[in-house]
Amino acid sequence: MTESLFLQPPTGGLTLERLPNVLARTGLSRAVIYRRIASGEFPAPVKLGERASAWDAREVDRWIAERIAVRDATGAT
Repeated sequence: MTESLFLQPPTGGLTLERLPNVLARTGLSRAVIYRRIASGEFPAPVKLGERASAWDAREVDRWIAERIAVRDATGAT
């Protein structure tokens, strides 16, 4: 049996999402996403290369869940 030339670290279900998917999932615009990143209110992307970034889907999920929790706690719709 041959071993792989590249060892793959376990990802633990890690999924990286590019900006169009993050925009679709959150309903926010690109400008709002980047403003919230700058203010610490939204997860920062992971740099994949010089001109490519992506978000950890778990962090975006957590951000969405926090919005739902705030809504439920205040009783707002």
